[in-house]
Amino acid sequence: MPIPAAAPHAESVAVLSGNEPLFIVFNGGSGNDNAAETRSKIEARLSEAGRAYTIFTVERPRQLPQIAEMAVERARQANGVVVAAGGDGTLNAVAAAVLPTGLPFGILPRGTFNYFGRTYGISRETEEAVASLLDARIEPVQVGLLDGRPFLVNASLGLYPQLLEDREVYKKMLGRRRWVALLSALVTLARAPAQLTLELLSHGQQQVLRTPTLVVGNNSLQLEQIGIPEVAHLEDNRLVAMLAKPVGTLALYGLLLMGAIGRLGDTSRVISFSFETLTVRVRGRRRIKVAMDGEIHWARTPLHFAVSPKRLQLLIPRDKSRLDRS
Repeated sequence: MPIPAAAPHAESVAVLSGNEPLFIVFNGGSGNDNAAETRSKIEARLSEAGRAYTIFTVERPRQLPQIAEMAVERARQANGVVVAAGGDGTLNAVAAAVLPTGLPFGILPRGTFNYFGRTYGISRETEEAVASLLDARIEPVQVGLLDGRPFLVNASLGLYPQLLEDREVYKKMLGRRRWVALLSALVTLARAPAQLTLELLSHGQQQVLRTPTLVVGNNSLQLEQIGIPEVAHLEDNRLVAMLAKPVGTLALYGLLLMGAIGRLGDTSRVISFSFETLTVRVRGRRRIKVAMDGEIHWARTPLHFAVSPKRLQLLIPRDKSRLDRS
């Protein structure tokens, strides 16, 4: 359900009793571990704690939005918590269903990078993540919007969606591991990327830029790791845009290296800035592929980026000793 962009405002924070029933959307296709084993660990830990729960299993990706809506409706009726168990794409789809309702939202991360979970100290280890879920507090967290559709980590167009598509091909062949993502990136960058001409309108100012890719970030951990200085602006209800100047393959390899060592913001070949709202026109394109938290969609131009007026009521570990951003 699209969320209209508006000025963010303070929201009351719900207090958990610790007895709310959990409605878990479990994506068996996420992660590189055994899905049946992971589900068994979740069930065992919740049963041991005496916590009421229902698991909705996603067998095929296209089922995800419908199953997420089912879980949200059940949670609304029972004053419960909706939980997403999967990678960033799964978390995105379930969060999109939860966000308009204001229901509490928990996660059990199972993806390759898990930027969203790691940002809030939620472990990828299943038993530790469930333990944190059982002893959690609510923290309202910022959500980005692209044409009214929520994203948690980033949204992008151009080269970055192509990187993600190629990465999925390699993952199917070699498994969901970080070195596979790096290998696929090297292969993708070896091909000459198409250059986009973007008309950017933000805060009443317009500029035209040529770039192979535009990435809009909403995740402090990811921006910190690649070295983008505007990361601090996320706390001011803003998003961060990153564009590469038109460069060749060797320079793109250099940018990949700079990001890997956390120095991407130091290079003159990258433009970054923060904003509250941003309109992007792509010359010569009525439709373009966009990636939102790792999932590819087609979108009509112009594109509109903004911060959601609603915040996601995220369950994070109450015990700060459990916080894990590694």
